[in-house]
Amino acid sequence: MPDRACLPAVAGSLLIVLAAGGPVFAAGDPYHLSPFEIEQAAVVPLPDDVASEPSFDLASDVPGGLVSEPPTDLAVQQMAEDDGSGTPLAEPAMTPVTVAVDPWAEAFAESAQLGAVPPPPPAPPYPVVVNAQVQRFIERYTVDHRDVVGMWLARSQRYLGMIREVLRTQGLPEELAFVAMIESGYNPLAVSRAGAKGLWQFMAGTARRYGLRVDHWVDERFDPEKSTAAAAAYLRDLYRQFGSWALAKAAYNAGEVKIIRAVRALGTTDFWALASSRFLKQETKEFVPAIHAATVIGRDPTRFGFEPAELPHVPVETVTVPPRTNLRALALSSGLPADELRDLNPVLVRGITPPGERYRLKVPAGTAHRVAAVLAPKPVPARRGKPGPVVAAADVHVVRPNETISHIARRYGVSVAELVRWNNVDDPRRLRPGDRLRVTEVRLTAGSPASSSVR
Repeated sequence: MPDRACLPAVAGSLLIVLAAGGPVFAAGDPYHLSPFEIEQAAVVPLPDDVASEPSFDLASDVPGGLVSEPPTDLAVQQMAEDDGSGTPLAEPAMTPVTVAVDPWAEAFAESAQLGAVPPPPPAPPYPVVVNAQVQRFIERYTVDHRDVVGMWLARSQRYLGMIREVLRTQGLPEELAFVAMIESGYNPLAVSRAGAKGLWQFMAGTARRYGLRVDHWVDERFDPEKSTAAAAAYLRDLYRQFGSWALAKAAYNAGEVKIIRAVRALGTTDFWALASSRFLKQETKEFVPAIHAATVIGRDPTRFGFEPAELPHVPVETVTVPPRTNLRALALSSGLPADELRDLNPVLVRGITPPGERYRLKVPAGTAHRVAAVLAPKPVPARRGKPGPVVAAADVHVVRPNETISHIARRYGVSVAELVRWNNVDDPRRLRPGDRLRVTEVRLTAGSPASSSVR
């Protein structure tokens, strides 16, 4: 029988979560059970709001075309959701793990004052149950979808070392790395129909909650290292809340509130008992046994006839580039493969670095000097006579149907008052499609006179 001593803490968590008033997110929702469906991918078309905008050179000392709007958008779309299985789930005896207050918090705080960092805490026990439900997934992955799972295991060779190191550093079981196998097949560009993205299939709200940047220009869910650190922190918090890795993984899929409500309704913290009830969705019921099956296979792939070949490591270095640098134009100017530059920087979802900030771009090792040379300021020829003011290029936005000045201001992170001032707008309510608005402040530099109007 499950330990009912855990129930008051879990039930109390529901009151705390609901009283906070904020949304409670699952990391990835929905969960796709079929390996074939996870691997069915397509290039997402460029959003209309990007395709309709012209390109502008924003930096007078950067070669024309390097700073512009993106030519395309790159993401991978997961396809249709699996219907799930109607096989009733058994209720194997399983003692839930209880967790106490983290005894390492004080040690870390004290050592920080002394300038020392203690070794990571020992990872809590990580039981992997192999029952009828888990065995069913093992057979599915080693027989029905063997080729796809073989591809997953090959991809894992590129990321498992990094994932395990992050988990070990945070004092978590290294076998949690196989959660990513079920979430994305270790595809860092995976995108579900619900909008979950990356290795760990974070929804945007959960990603921001755990420190990942998700905005119009940058989506760090596509950064394997940063998203892994966020996933580890989320799983750690879920384990501290539920005291059970099975419940923590179920909450990773369904969200904390759904699991807490199921626990309260049945009066048990045994996941397998919850999985045999009507209080969990089918995808959540099968999410945990699927991870257990992946863990069993991943522990010893050769036992199941898999021999994953290690993918070649691509060494990289970084170079700081100006705001709104166009990756495709930069690749052409520097002689780098455009696809490789894009693959190294998947977080730049529009193929352009963010406006208003310099950005550390990843480039193939040994090529940073070429990129820096392309971006270096070019000498300006001397001119006779006293130079007059010249208006430097400003960001320009083309108004689209049903677009308001408030919407445009939010998009570019400026105020409505600034847009009105920069564009001499008499009545912000009378914007028309096709109007062109400056969305950055015009800069004056030395040179010959030039017109400041936007046409």
